[in-house]
Amino acid sequence: MKRMLAILGVGLVVGGCSEPGPRNTGVYLLLDTSGTYTAQLDKAEQIINYTLTRLDGEDSFAVARIDTGSFSERDIVAKVTFDDRPSAANGQKRAFSETIHSFLGGVQPASNTDITGGMLQAVEFLNEKDSGRKTIFLFSDLEEDLQEGYVRDIPIPLDGFEVVALNVTKLTSDNIDPREYLDRLEMWRARVEGEGGTWRVINDLDRLERLL
Repeated sequence: MKRMLAILGVGLVVGGCSEPGPRNTGVYLLLDTSGTYTAQLDKAEQIINYTLTRLDGEDSFAVARIDTGSFSERDIVAKVTFDDRPSAANGQKRAFSETIHSFLGGVQPASNTDITGGMLQAVEFLNEKDSGRKTIFLFSDLEEDLQEGYVRDIPIPLDGFEVVALNVTKLTSDNIDPREYLDRLEMWRARVEGEGGTWRVINDLDRLERLL
């Protein structure tokens, strides 16, 4: 009798355990293509190629541009979910890298900068992939410049997301008044954390091991 109760107890414990969540990683990198920031895009290629080396089978990666209206699939430059076979995944990574290199070689500066729209698109993409770890890389000076009529004063559902701002360059006006730069960083930090996300800034691109 005691043995039977013990077996039943084990069964209840096992049956009561919840299924483990997804363990794959999803990364969405947003590229600011506005104005003079396009001069920084060679650094973005370095980041993208490094990220490719850190992702494994069943992980997902997308790179999209930030332009006038970024809440759109058409702004996704390249996207992939890697095969769990290493040889196939390596082929996908080479093709991805080639697509990015071709895009960066002919990118045209955008007239406006819809960062919020790009982040909303990133959230939608990573949620659809059901990634266990969701990371948004924001390669931008963080200066949002919306075209007249665009509505972006809306929440970005970032609970469970990590947002990493990369290469946040200083504008000419920031050199005149550094408070503008600091205020821009603080505004995005507060916005991300206020929506449940985590926030980091990495400007030293010689330390890429800190990305993932």
